[in-house]
Amino acid sequence: MTSIRSVLIFLTLVLALITPGFSQQDPKETARQYLEQAELILSETKAMDDAREIMVTAADLDTTFIKANYEAGWMHLRTVQKDRAVKYFLRVYRQDPSYKFDIEYLIGRSYQYGEQFDKALQFYALYKEKLAKKSSYQGKDKVDAATVDRTIFECQNGKEFTSNPGNFSIVNIGREINSEFEDYAPVLNENEDEIVFTTRRREDNLNQNVFDDNKPYEDIFTSKKVNGAWAYAKNIGPIVNTPYHDSNLALSADGSTLFIFKDEGGGDIFYCERQPTGEFSEPVALPGIINSSFEEKSITISKDEKTLYFSSNRPGGFGGLDIYRATKDSKGEWTNVKNMGPKINTDLDDDGPFIDYDLVTLYFSSKGRKGMGGFDVFKSTFDLKTNEWSEPENLGYPINTPDDDIYFVASKDGKRAYYSSVREDGMGYTDIYSITIPEGLKNTDNVTSKKPIDLPPVDTAATASVKPDVTPTDPKPDDNKKPPVVVVAKVPEKKDVVPIKYVVTVVKADDKTPLEPKIRLVGAKDNVIVAMTPKGGGVYEFSVTSAKPKDYRLSVEQEGYVFVNQNLRIEGATSKEKTINKTIEMRKLVVGTFSILRNLYFDFDKASFKTDSYTELNKLEAMLNQNPGMVVEIGGHTDAVGTKEYNQNLSQRRAQAVKDYLVKKGIDTRRVKPVGYGKSKPLASNDDEEDGRELNRRVEFKVLEK
Repeated sequence: MTSIRSVLIFLTLVLALITPGFSQQDPKETARQYLEQAELILSETKAMDDAREIMVTAADLDTTFIKANYEAGWMHLRTVQKDRAVKYFLRVYRQDPSYKFDIEYLIGRSYQYGEQFDKALQFYALYKEKLAKKSSYQGKDKVDAATVDRTIFECQNGKEFTSNPGNFSIVNIGREINSEFEDYAPVLNENEDEIVFTTRRREDNLNQNVFDDNKPYEDIFTSKKVNGAWAYAKNIGPIVNTPYHDSNLALSADGSTLFIFKDEGGGDIFYCERQPTGEFSEPVALPGIINSSFEEKSITISKDEKTLYFSSNRPGGFGGLDIYRATKDSKGEWTNVKNMGPKINTDLDDDGPFIDYDLVTLYFSSKGRKGMGGFDVFKSTFDLKTNEWSEPENLGYPINTPDDDIYFVASKDGKRAYYSSVREDGMGYTDIYSITIPEGLKNTDNVTSKKPIDLPPVDTAATASVKPDVTPTDPKPDDNKKPPVVVVAKVPEKKDVVPIKYVVTVVKADDKTPLEPKIRLVGAKDNVIVAMTPKGGGVYEFSVTSAKPKDYRLSVEQEGYVFVNQNLRIEGATSKEKTINKTIEMRKLVVGTFSILRNLYFDFDKASFKTDSYTELNKLEAMLNQNPGMVVEIGGHTDAVGTKEYNQNLSQRRAQAVKDYLVKKGIDTRRVKPVGYGKSKPLASNDDEEDGRELNRRVEFKVLEK
């Protein structure tokens, strides 16, 4: 079999072929050549991320190429940016609704991942209608009615959860910990000054080769806090890590014992003891009867180290992965292993347990119960009087999303937590985030869970009567023809405080007609989501409850227009009613359009990004992805401090840094032209810092081709 390295070297040579706007070759023929290269990768390797980018290029080269568009959507659903699959599936659906039996279901899934629950429900209903008419169909592309009922249930839950977001601050833990690759499964000691996590980054990996998916092997990394800030993470070392896959599972409260997963015996749990030198010992299999010939995937240990909880797919469970409990006997071995029963486990996967420092509160993730899709994080409390676990409660939105939310660990005081997630300010794939809960996890108003069997009846006839928008042009992501969903605002922080109504009207810049974009208002520093009610006609009402003045970030995105990512300050709410009106004019993306990327922040005198920059960078990447034929110039500018030569070089390096990031995210290198202008194009006088030099230090993008 051809090695992944030789396949990718061959691919690099072949991809000197043409992409949109760069040659006179027939785009339809080029699209077919790209599809062949993507299929070659998948026939010889498991490098789906590489294949996806090539398949997406093929689909965008020829929007009538049904196979390429279907495969592009399919690969998005199985990797990252799952919500982007809908564009490709809808191209297929418009041209040939019978191309795949489950095409309506797949469209519904991608809408669900994008939190467009009403649209998802429309397509799920259409699919159920098809199932009812063709009940005898047994093809491989059939999705059974029970699975569709589950996704419908998840969408109904999603509408409920997102309408009333929790007061959670979810912030990227920073570039000291996260990388452009997958970073996940954080565990911390009781003092929260040491973190251990799993990563697939290339830098400092013990194996310089790659796995068969063309990504580095998993390695365990660690970091400690220095003066209240995380130091740059480093490899935990060859005593614990091997040249192959290694991942951590748990860390004891005192930081003395590290539990890790090894792909032995079907997947077993090992542990390492910290030595006087501070390093961990060589891994040893967990004593007792925890490990089996089946998979043991996750573990958490109580603070007193007498009880542990783990997940396993061993026979005798309720289905998939179940959570089990074990206790330590007098010999120090783990015994008395018991399934935690139907109060915790479901017929779907239940994984990622974390036992709180109070010894009675269990957090875990489940694909069952009242969730939004994938794994959701739940909480259950053990009652010492009744000897029963409480009905698990969903921690709500935005902690939980339609995608997987798992490996949640809480702090001792319950006011912070950590987990890995894919969010708009991420640096790559999954990143590690810190969650701050001002009122504490134990005092939040969670959503009481329902068991998986409690699926509400679905009126498919009524829902199916609403026909989805399948016009000949590509879909506008937020073009929803259904009546707006009424969103319930959060309760004000104080009884005598009346929320400020912050009303945003979004219109086209040229003719002032309304748009229905994706819009969000969040705290600039804490990312706390402000509850919003769509009023229709491009009008959105946000309910600002903070009693103190606060900085916010307003983001507005619409396909075919320049995204808006504005910083603004809103005064604190008082006992008096107040309405603040704001109009956002969206500019079309045409040749010559330019915009300043105000939320890009660089280290002093360097071309490296600060953590706060990634939201802006990811919005720029999304805009380029939505417009595959667009070519842009990235212009770097400086103030007048320093020599002409120095400023020219610095501005060029910063523009190049933006390009490098976009290319790593899959944007074709020929679509981004970095240019350093130095101090030659000031916007204001350089005599003043705040109103002059600060404005002149900027990065802009300009549309060169559309």
